[in-house]
Amino acid sequence: MPTVLRLGRFRFFFFSNEGNEPAHIHVESGDCYAKFWLDPVQLARSVGYNARALNEIRKLAIGNVTFFKEKWHEHFGS
Repeated sequence: MPTVLRLGRFRFFFFSNEGNEPAHIHVESGDCYAKFWLDPVQLARSVGYNARALNEIRKLAIGNVTFFKEKWHEHFGS
């Protein structure tokens, strides 16, 4: 479960066994969790986050999408 980035209270990471899925990023803080697809950036699922937090995470994901894609391809290959 490599951590890719920490921004404020959010930890962005991958699960190492999910390379067969389209590029995505997981994020968690406290007991809350979400998964965002990266192309395009959109919510795949969420547990515990309210709409305001999801909007904040989405903006962070959009702002870092190139970095997340680079890390995805480094970790899983093309």
